[in-house]
Amino acid sequence: MLHTKSLVLLLVLLAMLMLAACGGSSAPTTSGEAISLADLPINIDVKTVDLLRGRDDVIILDVREDWEYAAGHIPGTVLIPLGQLGSRLSEIPADKTVIAVCRSGNRSGQATQLLKQSGFTVHNMEGGMLAWEQANYAVER
Repeated sequence: MLHTKSLVLLLVLLAMLMLAACGGSSAPTTSGEAISLADLPINIDVKTVDLLRGRDDVIILDVREDWEYAAGHIPGTVLIPLGQLGSRLSEIPADKTVIAVCRSGNRSGQATQLLKQSGFTVHNMEGGMLAWEQANYAVER
């Protein structure tokens, strides 16, 4: 009987530890303020970008062409096409975290590498505007 009680107690303790570990997750919650920019991976999903887009310490940089941007972009983004990025780095605030965006995530991945090499704190939005629109987030035209 004592052995059974010990086993039950052990299982309860393990369940509590598992719940505590899940509760300590650093995943985004309900606001961008709750997200630590220092803990973000290089590639971030559209949900995280949506949570971060209103923050003063974040700039969303669209690296598509002018006509793509005009067809629809994330509200509040800054447009610098990838082909011009190297010569326009001075237009990007060095004290902000940059999130690069393109159509599918390819060009923004290239932009992320360039910006990282230039000393910026930068992240790539996975899936680009295709994923953004598929998730039904706000698009400005």
